[in-house]
Amino acid sequence: METRIDFLQRLKPNMSLKILTYLDDSADLVRASAVSRHWQNIVVTNGLSKRLCVTRFPQLASITRVVKPSHDNLEPSHDLGELEHRAYASLFRALTAFPQTYCIADPVSASSTDNYPQESIMNTLDPRDKILHRYSYWSSKGSDDPEAPETLIYNVTAKFCVITEINLHPFQALFQRDFPIYSSKSARFRMGHPKSCSELDHDFMEAQECADDKFIWTYTSPVFPVARENWLQRFKLPEPVVCIGGFLQIELLGRVQKQAFDGKYYICVAHVQAIGRQLSPAFSVEFSEPSNSVYLKYNVEGICDLADEK
Repeated sequence: METRIDFLQRLKPNMSLKILTYLDDSADLVRASAVSRHWQNIVVTNGLSKRLCVTRFPQLASITRVVKPSHDNLEPSHDLGELEHRAYASLFRALTAFPQTYCIADPVSASSTDNYPQESIMNTLDPRDKILHRYSYWSSKGSDDPEAPETLIYNVTAKFCVITEINLHPFQALFQRDFPIYSSKSARFRMGHPKSCSELDHDFMEAQECADDKFIWTYTSPVFPVARENWLQRFKLPEPVVCIGGFLQIELLGRVQKQAFDGKYYICVAHVQAIGRQLSPAFSVEFSEPSNSVYLKYNVEGICDLADEK
């Protein structure tokens, strides 16, 4: 019988580890961990599945530990290394192979609104130009400063999801002379979670208050130029972004259009979309206050539901 040897056992530990870190797919790490107990020990003990996830999706670095949901409680596993390995290996596959869908659920706040509720941020969720024969859009308050920014904050469909692109449709006022388009000069996007969930019981839209300071933003995009055009503009993120916490901020930078009536600059948005994939029911996150520790909840049964959708 041909003699077989485990070449990793013949190498120094650091060299064995270095070889396995070149695997760039969680499926390969799972296969490697099944070769032998020695290979499994290298993969699991060194958290290679987690390393791979964090390298590809840096936002995951904020997760402090993995837990299994049990009767709505956070149940720690006796074998944390093996649980992390399985959880991050499955998460990597879910993050990199998924069908796209619309991810915005509800508006949270606008930094200003010119005429509430007629020109509310709520109008940006409907893709139509008109609702009940009225133009549908959000409008900022007017400003003498063409560089004055505005922000729109939305709750996305899950606390834990991946976003690949944001789409933005500037509003064209066809009821005004010369049909002006009230776009911003550029846009930037942030994703994150509340500093305290209790503070979000407040209705920021009804109170006409800005909620920017109520969140911790774990991701900030590059600045994208916005065309002064009446169409839905696509802003594809450089890499898919894991939104941990379920909130999206759209920052509108600079103003280009004055209103003839009062000579002030405005920004108006007809429609906003976020495209991506929510990861429930297989994965979710919980936050521990006041430490703001982030727990990844891994539901093994939910993996089958994710697989069925692909």
